[in-house]
Amino acid sequence: MKVLKFGGTSCGTIDSIQSVLSIIKGNLEKGEKIAVVFSAMGGVTNQLIETGKRASVSDLSYFDLVKAIEERHFNVVRALIDVKAQSKVFANIRTIINELEDLLKGVSLIREISSRTADLIVSFGERLSTTLIYEILHAQGVDCQFLDARKVIRTNDTFGMAEVDFDTTNRLIQEHFAKTKSLQLITGFIGSTDKGETTTLGRGGSDYTGSIFGAALNSEEIEIWTDVDGMMTADPRKVKNAFTIPTITYSEAMELTHFGAKVIYPPSLQPAFAKNIPIRVLNTFNPSFVGTVVSRQAEPSEYIITGISSIDNLALVNLQGSGMIGVAGVSGKLFTILAKHKISVVLISQASSEHSICFAIDPQYSQQVRQILETEFASEIAIGDIEGVDIQESLSVIAVVGEGMRHHTGVSGKLFSVLGKNGINIVATAQGSSELNISVVIEKKDISKALNVIHDTFFFSQVKTLNLFLVGTGLIGKALLNQLKGQANYLSKYRGLKVNLVGVMNSRKMLVTSDGISMDSWQETLDAMGKPAELWAFVEEAKRLNLPNSVFADCTADKNIHNYYLGLFESNISVVTPNKVANSGRYEDYALLHRTVLKKGVKFLYETNVGAGLPVINTLQGLIASGDRFEKIEGVLSGTLSYIFNNFKKGVKFADIVREAKVKGYTEPDPREDLSGMDVARKILILGREIGLRLEPEDVTILKLLPENCEKAPTVEDFFNELEVSNSYFETMVDEAEAKGEVLRFIATLEDNKITIGVKSIGKTHPFYMMDGADNVISFTTKRYHDRPLVIKGPGAGAEVTASGVFADIVAIGSYLA
Repeated sequence: MKVLKFGGTSCGTIDSIQSVLSIIKGNLEKGEKIAVVFSAMGGVTNQLIETGKRASVSDLSYFDLVKAIEERHFNVVRALIDVKAQSKVFANIRTIINELEDLLKGVSLIREISSRTADLIVSFGERLSTTLIYEILHAQGVDCQFLDARKVIRTNDTFGMAEVDFDTTNRLIQEHFAKTKSLQLITGFIGSTDKGETTTLGRGGSDYTGSIFGAALNSEEIEIWTDVDGMMTADPRKVKNAFTIPTITYSEAMELTHFGAKVIYPPSLQPAFAKNIPIRVLNTFNPSFVGTVVSRQAEPSEYIITGISSIDNLALVNLQGSGMIGVAGVSGKLFTILAKHKISVVLISQASSEHSICFAIDPQYSQQVRQILETEFASEIAIGDIEGVDIQESLSVIAVVGEGMRHHTGVSGKLFSVLGKNGINIVATAQGSSELNISVVIEKKDISKALNVIHDTFFFSQVKTLNLFLVGTGLIGKALLNQLKGQANYLSKYRGLKVNLVGVMNSRKMLVTSDGISMDSWQETLDAMGKPAELWAFVEEAKRLNLPNSVFADCTADKNIHNYYLGLFESNISVVTPNKVANSGRYEDYALLHRTVLKKGVKFLYETNVGAGLPVINTLQGLIASGDRFEKIEGVLSGTLSYIFNNFKKGVKFADIVREAKVKGYTEPDPREDLSGMDVARKILILGREIGLRLEPEDVTILKLLPENCEKAPTVEDFFNELEVSNSYFETMVDEAEAKGEVLRFIATLEDNKITIGVKSIGKTHPFYMMDGADNVISFTTKRYHDRPLVIKGPGAGAEVTASGVFADIVAIGSYLA
């Protein structure tokens, strides 16, 4: 025999009830011997509780709720029972409703509702739903009987959560089933005392009813039919990648359900556990799916853990004091007091020093617990043995559960590491010696983020998802998205990385969605769905979503966007950028950003600040980390100035070269921005700070390239005219260099903690002598590279190479998080 139990969602609508009927008849057609337990229609139990509350204060609107309950059941009758047979069914349901109304009228008259009366009121939910389904099946010719569980389930008189007398209950169930061969349709959730008083079995009581009957009848299996495809690796409402667990042990299921997995309720497992009866969790709305089997022994799994569960809202109580150290009985007294007041403890953690004990409770009991403990430990608090009672609220607990953890080392380390890298603070932790469950208490605001990163780490460890927010869709931003799209398969297969574009913003529009934006059609999606662009709103939305493994890519030249970096770091969002402003402003601001990065465990990567896609900063950092020391840094750090001086030779007008560079797009609209050397100054300043020097922008000495008349020309056209006028000035520079067999280069030099920038004449032995195009070149003279400097040379500008540097920084963050 099998016992089937259908939950409230399965009995909630006309369509779902039709699915239930189909499942029942399908079993009968296959010759299966079954008994079926039903919950109340979805939401009816809460409505019944509310009717009792309203009646107890003589609020006559309870009649409206009763009418709504009645009408809901009547609608099913109208839809699923032939018109000729409906009147009899209406009358039967109406009889039950009349009994409910009489009961509520009595409550209204005496203006009081006891726990005993409350149990009787809520019992009508299961009595109505089971009667309804009995009438439908009976009308369709199925040989079935309505079984009021109060006839066979005996309990004590702890109303609201009655305890079952299994000896009497098992005998009554067996005797009843021995007398009949008809299909039994059973009311879930309810029982009765030996005096005939109606009781309820507590939250999840219909599951319990199914388990009670299954155990009493030695069933081969108990089926729990619900609205999901079995027990999931995590709550699918919070973790989109959650999937069904095919098999799970009783112990694992008990742990998961205790910590919030609501598919089945922990007590419902106990009778089945005692009889070694498998419980199969199935989906009424997807009946062909195999679901989850809960049994004593689960099949081997490829994963270390089985599932992740959570309780979203709890409070943590901490009792601490030096007077607790070495004193026997403190814990015993504490938990005896809590048990006496029926305060359930979710989690316990005690320091080995015995200096403190903390435990988690439902927040609704916080103030009660504070009063109880301050009263019971008043003498210890008065003399200072206990410092007081500290209660922290707005917390959540996550339980990582799995028998496989017993056979693997480093599970706790992996768990704590992934939480730390995502800036999720662990308030408390607990792990039993069985290694079946590791529980961590975190801030409530981080619950969704924590569940997702833990799930990805333990179930999809081969692929890490980065959530990318991109600001700036100009040449660099577009090139970056094209590169990410083109390399998606490579990143997944060889780097174990998936980049999920969750936010994109340009100068006109912005779009943020945790569902992700396709890189194939991001422009069309942004144009169609984007809101007006507001940088502060974009950043706030990125912070509010609190997504795991978040990266903010600043591909703009905005001079103010760096003001948002600190808030992003504080929200545990890493930043990658070619924008130099943040690293080349005031040293105090620079240092604060970098201190915050270290403190929060996030990444701030800016390889493209100097040399675009060239490996300049990574190389420099690697040398420092390995213990090398810098003696001198030289660099041609401007592609524009590199092009100009690589082509400026005797017989060529300087103005013509500058015009040519402007036509080719190397210069800014006003070339003086490049010729001023300010961009080069920012880059060499960044390199100086990277090697540990406390440098301010004013510490950079720029030897002016342009005569004053050129600098002060009112327009760009006037500027070029002044260049022509000043041609002899530039001719003299190149003539003097060529006379010595040298060439001109615009070089930034950092030596003896001083930075100078300007045009230099260099000979053939200098590493910058042989240059062409718009290349950048950087020379590092260090203790190790003393006689022959380390030289890095290549394109130092361009959208593609800059985007590739940003791309590399994003991949580096993925490697760090993995």
